[in-house]
Amino acid sequence: MANKNTTPVKIWDLPIRIFHWLLVAAIGFLWWSGENGGFAMDWHMIVGVGVLALVLFRLVWGVVGSDTARFSQFLKSPKSAIHHLLELPQRKTAYHAGHNALGGWVVVVILSLLLVQSITGLFATDDILVDGPLRSWVSSSNAETLTSIHHLIFNLLLLVAVVHVLAVLFYRFYKQTNLIKAMVLGSADWPADQSKPALVFKSTALGLGLMLACYVLVRIVLALLA
Repeated sequence: MANKNTTPVKIWDLPIRIFHWLLVAAIGFLWWSGENGGFAMDWHMIVGVGVLALVLFRLVWGVVGSDTARFSQFLKSPKSAIHHLLELPQRKTAYHAGHNALGGWVVVVILSLLLVQSITGLFATDDILVDGPLRSWVSSSNAETLTSIHHLIFNLLLLVAVVHVLAVLFYRFYKQTNLIKAMVLGSADWPADQSKPALVFKSTALGLGLMLACYVLVRIVLALLA
């Protein structure tokens, strides 16, 4: 609940929030299934394809979606990101209508890692039970290389995930900014004495429709290529 000095302001649309939490659940499952192996790898492949579809959706929504989802709105210059980094020690509450200058570049890094992770997974193999859907497209040596890259990128993703969680906790307890609440409810606490940001949101139906369309497209393309 917002205190008397703040008022709720919508920041994140429903498609972005669904994307975010589906991705969290997917990465958690992929880590678990990758560690356990065996028949869990069948679902590992299925969920991995889902992640590829989610990344594709996020890229499209970053162009045609709501203001706070658009790359053009939150991707600032590296200088702005460094400036924000230098401001982090200040304890004052951080108010941003979406991603801040540093967070915007973190989004790009995460999406890039997820894209490479998903694509390499299509060609990966455990040489025992499970092959990626496009394993037959590459030689054994190339499949081995892509599998190694797949494992490396996932370790980097886990590292980025840990840093992300620590950053959320830092903002919550040090800068008194509840980022989790905003990503769950869609609204953030905004200073009552400041003008509300003028944000334009696209329809939920459009976003969810695009998400479903991206999943269907990925499944069709893989079926045609396999």
